[in-house]
Amino acid sequence: MSLPILPPATDWPRLLTARAADGEVEDLAMAEAGGAWSAWKRATDELSPEAIIHTIAESGLRGRGGAGYPTGAKWRDCVSQPDPVRYVVANGFEADPGAQLDRVLMERDPHLVVEGVAIAAWAVGAEEAIIAVSSAAPVAAERLLAAIEEAEGAGYIGRAADGRSLDIEVRELTGSFMVGEETVLLRALEGKRAQPDQRPPYPSRTGLWGKPTVVNNVKTLAAVPWIVANGAGAHASHGTAEAPGTTLVQLGGAVTRPGIAEVPFGARLDEILDGPGGGASSKLKAVLVGGPTGGFLPADALDTPLTYEALRAAGALGGSSTILALDESVCLVDLATLMTRFLSDNASGKTIPDRI
Repeated sequence: MSLPILPPATDWPRLLTARAADGEVEDLAMAEAGGAWSAWKRATDELSPEAIIHTIAESGLRGRGGAGYPTGAKWRDCVSQPDPVRYVVANGFEADPGAQLDRVLMERDPHLVVEGVAIAAWAVGAEEAIIAVSSAAPVAAERLLAAIEEAEGAGYIGRAADGRSLDIEVRELTGSFMVGEETVLLRALEGKRAQPDQRPPYPSRTGLWGKPTVVNNVKTLAAVPWIVANGAGAHASHGTAEAPGTTLVQLGGAVTRPGIAEVPFGARLDEILDGPGGGASSKLKAVLVGGPTGGFLPADALDTPLTYEALRAAGALGGSSTILALDESVCLVDLATLMTRFLSDNASGKTIPDRI
C-alpha cells in the first residue's frame, strides 16, 4: 500500500499534488476537471518549442532526481544537436530502498506525468518517449498505460490530425539500485547490461540508441504543465532564487504522520517535520536526508533549509528526497554501516574509474 499525501503547512502551495491530494485521479474526465491537458493545449496551440524551453529555463526548474541540474539547459542542449531523431525518457525507476515518491505520483495522478512527458517531447522535437517504471510498481505502470490510452483517444497524443506524432511507452524494468542512474537506465532500456557510461558525452547529446535524449525524473516532468499554464514567473515566485518551486519529500521514521509531502524549496527541515509530519513522535537523535547516498544531520541542525546547496554544505544530499527521522533507539553506527554496505554491494566498482 502506498503512502498518503500529507496536508501542507497553511501557506505552502500545491503545484504537483493539487489534484492527487484529495484522492486518486481515476480517469481523463476527472483529470481534465482539475486542469489536466490545458497546458498541453497552450503549448501546442500558442507556444513554439523554443518558447516552451525558454519558459522552463526562466522558471528555474531544476531536476528533482537528486542532481538538481537546470531542466531548461538540458532541453536546450538536446535540441542543439543536429540529429533530428530525439527521445524523452521519464525516469520513474526509483531505486532507493523504501522510496515511494515517484510511485505515489504516477499512481495518484498519471495524467500529470504523461502531460509533462508530452510537453517535453513537443519542446525538444521527440516523436517517441518512454516512461521507465520499476517492475515492483505494477499499479503505477497500469495507471500510466490507461492514462496514455485515454490521451490518445482524446487526440492529445498519438497521430494528430495536423501531422504531429508522439508515441509514449511505459517500460517496466527489473534491476538493482544502479538502474536509477540515467546512463544505466538508458542501457537497460536498450536491452543491454545495466552498466553506467562515462560522461561526457551526456545523454542530451548521445543517449538512447546513440541519439540526443532528455532524461528527467518524473517529478521534474510533473512540474512542467503547471509552469506552462501559469508562467515562469509564477513558478519562480515559490521556493528560493537558487531552487524555485516545490518538490516532494517522503517523511518516515519517528514522525507522527509518515507520508509524502509537497514542500517549497527553502523550507527548513524542522518546518517540514513539524508541519506535514505532525512533529516528532519521540526525542530525535538525527535525520537521514537523501537515502543511502545522503547524509545524517544531528537534531540541532534541523534549521537547515531544503535546497541543494544548503544540504550539501551541511553534509547531506537531496538524493531520493527522503527524510528519515531517527530517535534515541537507533544506533547511527549500525545504520551507517548498513547504508555503506548497501552502496558497496550495489554501486561500488561499476565504472572503470571506480574500479581503478
